Amino acid sequence: MGKAATTERAGGAGNGWPWALAGLVLLALIVYSALRLGPPGSTVVVAILVVMALGVLWCWAGLYVLQPNQAALLIFFGHYRGSDRGEGLRWSNPFNTRRKVSVRARNFNSDKLKVNDLRGNPIEIAAAIVWRVADTARATFDVEDYEAFVLTQAEAAVRHLASRYAYDNLEGESGSTPEITLRSGTDEVGAALHAELQARFAQAGIVVVDAKLTHLAYAPEIAGTMLRRQQAEAVVAAREKIVQGAVGMVELALRGLEARGLVALDDERKAAMVSNLLVVLCGERGTQPIVNTGTLYTG
Repeated sequence: MGKAATTERAGGAGNGWPWALAGLVLLALIVYSALRLGPPGSTVVVAILVVMALGVLWCWAGLYVLQPNQAALLIFFGHYRGSDRGEGLRWSNPFNTRRKVSVRARNFNSDKLKVNDLRGNPIEIAAAIVWRVADTARATFDVEDYEAFVLTQAEAAVRHLASRYAYDNLEGESGSTPEITLRSGTDEVGAALHAELQARFAQAGIVVVDAKLTHLAYAPEIAGTMLRRQQAEAVVAAREKIVQGAVGMVELALRGLEARGLVALDDERKAAMVSNLLVVLCGERGTQPIVNTGTLYTG
């Protein structure tokens, strides 16, 4: 079985100002004793002065400074004693090794990765990730380099995310529930990326603050083809709207003529009128009126 993960705990540290003042008092006593008593004449006086000097070193050697959102890991001869998240002047056992770790939020933009989406289409994708250290013990002791760990795992997460979703809906695909794609499902894809990053970063005691896609495009080798496909879909959709509107207008025109009794149209004349109106309404170019003085019937 593997070793259990290290968990952050509070360390044996405290406010450093009392210790700083204590060191100053001891130093003042040493100076006063040296000036008042002159050269030490007995071993007792020497021993007292040495003890006070060691006391000054003990008080001041344990001092260190922590800024806001900064922690110090206290390590006593290789043993983790705890983490100090205080601010300002701090003090701990001088024999502790103090390793400072920033717990501020950090962010980076991942490189543009070329991957295949759910349908195998090559795409380019990148993400902006905001993260911070939540467990200083795990970040320091459970991974070799937590910053490099974050970069590597973020790239793996973005690659895996791209393979789970299609870039966009293909023409003709429909159903009761719209498919979530990388382009249309921004919120859902962002939530999925956040969850996967958090699962990967948990080993290092890292918390994901935010994660969003910043770049999404087809790979250059198929970008032109996909652009033409999208343009064709847009033209078809626009034509469909035009035809639907034209049919409605023709229907209204025929009903209006019949309701007012302005003209009696048989099936052949109705067909001719419908054809002419559709040509006028659906044509891309302006139409020229033609005055017909003849008849539809011959013979």
